[in-house]
Amino acid sequence: MNGFGFISDKLEIKFLILYIAARVVGPVPFEVLQDLSMCDGGVDYFRFSECLADLVRTEHLTLDAAGLYAITEKGRQNSAACESSLPYTVRMQVERNLVAHNERLKRRELVEARVEERSEGGYIVELSLRDELDELMGLRLLVTRQEMAQDLQKRFQDRAEELYTKIMGVLWEED
Repeated sequence: MNGFGFISDKLEIKFLILYIAARVVGPVPFEVLQDLSMCDGGVDYFRFSECLADLVRTEHLTLDAAGLYAITEKGRQNSAACESSLPYTVRMQVERNLVAHNERLKRRELVEARVEERSEGGYIVELSLRDELDELMGLRLLVTRQEMAQDLQKRFQDRAEELYTKIMGVLWEED
């Protein structure tokens, strides 16, 4: 039994998926498309999965080896032609959800942190923060334990902007 919502059939779910795929920043995994599509009570997991597979089969979307979905030119054209058939409230909810999702994706591209084990022992933690134009900060640290390296990596990914501001404050601090 379907939930209550504005989306009522498989065709509308396909329109919804294409609408989302045309606006999301870059290729995305199944879970992201599913999460963004569950904005209406008329969409359930099984119908969503079936419609997504149909869109790949009809070449409106591609599915790469990494499990990421992306819209094709055919999908983009059909999305543009059919988007007005989606209820306005559904489109507005999708737009709100997409803004948050796209911001997370953009941030993930601007904040990099990786750990590399050294043959001499220890671990190198490389941290980088960029804006849209250039690298703002690059930091390379040597630590002795893998757990510490991974912890630094996670902390930087979670709070890169805050850490950058603190480092700048310390460096500009007058004696």
